[in-house]
Amino acid sequence: MLNYKRYQRNPVIKLDDRQWPNKQIEKAPIWCSVDLRDGNQALIEPMVVEEKIEFFQLLVKLGFKEIEVGFPSASQIEFDFLRQLVDRKLIPDDVTVQVLVQCREHLLKRTFEALEGVKRAIVHIYNSTSTLQRDVVFNMSKEEIKQIAVEGTKLVKEYAKKFPGKIILEYSPESFTGTEVEYALEVCTAVQDIWQPTTEDKIIFNLPATVEMNTPNVYADQIEWMNRNFKNRDTIILSVHPHNDRGTGVAISELALLAGADRVEGTLFGNGERTGNVDILTLAYNMFSQGINPELEIDNINEIIEAYERLCKMKVHERHPYAGKLVFTAFSGSHQDAINKGIKAMKERNSKIWAVPYLPIDPADIGRQYEPIVRINSQSGKGGVAFIMETYFGFKLPKAMHKEFADVIQVLSEKQGEVSPEQIMEEFKANYLDKKEPLHFRKCKIEDLSDRDESNTKATVVYTYNGVEKTFEATGNGPIDAVHNGLEKELGVHFKILDYTEHSLAGGANAQAAAYIQMVDLASGRMTFGVGISSNITRASLRAIFSAMNRLNFK
Repeated sequence: MLNYKRYQRNPVIKLDDRQWPNKQIEKAPIWCSVDLRDGNQALIEPMVVEEKIEFFQLLVKLGFKEIEVGFPSASQIEFDFLRQLVDRKLIPDDVTVQVLVQCREHLLKRTFEALEGVKRAIVHIYNSTSTLQRDVVFNMSKEEIKQIAVEGTKLVKEYAKKFPGKIILEYSPESFTGTEVEYALEVCTAVQDIWQPTTEDKIIFNLPATVEMNTPNVYADQIEWMNRNFKNRDTIILSVHPHNDRGTGVAISELALLAGADRVEGTLFGNGERTGNVDILTLAYNMFSQGINPELEIDNINEIIEAYERLCKMKVHERHPYAGKLVFTAFSGSHQDAINKGIKAMKERNSKIWAVPYLPIDPADIGRQYEPIVRINSQSGKGGVAFIMETYFGFKLPKAMHKEFADVIQVLSEKQGEVSPEQIMEEFKANYLDKKEPLHFRKCKIEDLSDRDESNTKATVVYTYNGVEKTFEATGNGPIDAVHNGLEKELGVHFKILDYTEHSLAGGANAQAAAYIQMVDLASGRMTFGVGISSNITRASLRAIFSAMNRLNFK
């Protein structure tokens, strides 16, 4: 049994008049990608310089205006990467690079050496402020921890004075979620007093969920409390850096935005330490699905996946939101039917608003295809099979036919598992279009007997019966009725046509027609459909009759 008594609840803050539950996200935040630092350090095989350059260019293409490029004082490869970006003039004028550094003079000196030639940069300093780390890692008092942040800020300010470009300070009280909010505010205020930000030159206070420690509402309360209590709030950009230890990284980010955050640091697909950072793409697509411009160029998810998997040597999970191969797939028959009806309703209503059950967005809007939406297995139903037939092959099966053909596919899926659209079409051909034994329609001649009130159509039909060619003539009140009468007489059987539908399979002068005949054997009561196709609608209808006769096994 799990020894749950080893663990204690993390404290919450008292915020009885919280405002965030009544708010909605109205616009995209400032996005900052930390893929090249936080994400890269979490890879089993970190990227080399050229791979990092390609990833940087991908982030620029996606529209990120703030990109953390690494920890240039930590290693030569990190230093060299930033120098390559500068020397090869790869940093666009509207992109601000961000560098991470601890509050130590020799590390800051090295960092500013790496930044030489950069026009605009964010220098991100941090130190851990949590109760646990103060106790077991640093063994320092609150005042000593605060002084680390203060001294680091002073150093950055001195270096920034001598730097020819623009320097923006970002300070993170690391492990903010495990820090008393009053103390986190005290440290941030001390940094603010040294840096002296203005409304034109703001400071970034980044409040990270370095470790998720409680439910998302608790983080939102912490952010709202800080947002309310910062002095000179208009000189501050309030940033969050959520991780995903409890699997709620996206939720805490969205609630943090409701609580007053202006900026989000995260990674593509949530790559990061432990269970990862917040997935910026999921956040952005969530906004998109609510009619909010995410302000990122993310309309081709497949291109992003390809680059990410190749450069990071990691796979995007099949069920990953928006990006997974299976997320726009429905195996359930009821889901398939609802998707089919939803898409039909949109087309019929010519709606400009996307509203399809089980599909929160149009897959085509992010570079996905409709083809993989519905997949057929033993759990699928009649709606899914009908959807495949119409979407892939243009056959609009009559509603009464859905179950009949789905039962055919069910037998196959129980034997082999998933059934591909191509296999479904092969079964359709074998069971309907190509079923030519014992009866095979060859040709017919239709004559109009306009001088008669009834039986005003004469049909001369050539067909084979068990391979032997035969001919009959018959009359009726139309081609279908005439052939029906002739077959009953020729074969000595009695059947009734219950339903008839037709439609065009494709546009243009060479369009083929599809005809569907539902028939009942009056002797046995058995019913079935037959299907025929031809460029001539009469011929398609007669082929459908013969198809149904063969399925009823008339001999």
